[in-house]
Amino acid sequence: MARHKEFDEAEVLRKAMVLFWRNGYEKTSMQDLVDYMNIHRRSIYDTFGDKQTLFLRALQLFEEIIGKRMEQQIKPIISVKLAIRRLFEMVTFSDEEKPPGCFIVNTAVELSLHDEEIADRISKSFSKTESFICELLLQGQISGEISNLLDIEKSSQFIHNSLIGVRVLAKTTKDKEKLQNIIDSTLAVLD
Repeated sequence: MARHKEFDEAEVLRKAMVLFWRNGYEKTSMQDLVDYMNIHRRSIYDTFGDKQTLFLRALQLFEEIIGKRMEQQIKPIISVKLAIRRLFEMVTFSDEEKPPGCFIVNTAVELSLHDEEIADRISKSFSKTESFICELLLQGQISGEISNLLDIEKSSQFIHNSLIGVRVLAKTTKDKEKLQNIIDSTLAVLD
């Protein structure tokens, strides 16, 4: 007879996500996961598989959380410029509960050159965000908020690159004014 789990799978997966986000894959040991998730090593293996499988599940959870936040906090904003600003602020300025920076960007920097599966996941995630920005810019052109002379594809690539850059910088500085200046300068291309 199978044992009843003595933990909430979603809660411990969220804990694993935070730990991997904070420490990275390589610097997170199985013992770190056991201690932080507050479950037995055997339970981790039985529920999630090995460390890499758990990491991939944590990465997927992060993508789902960000996707929902984008749907709820960005899409309803009528002004495209304000929506893109909110996207930057959402991923740049974190609260005390979240590690600084972005789990996706951290993973890209740490593992993309060493793991083909991770590199593919990161590439798809980046493409999805760039497409989201492109859709916003297209809406802005349709509504007349953004000039029809703006090259949507190139601008989406530029804005996405800046978005990645501020997510990296957010790990190394607490200077909100500096980050805000970068966001302002990036969004100036839409004027």
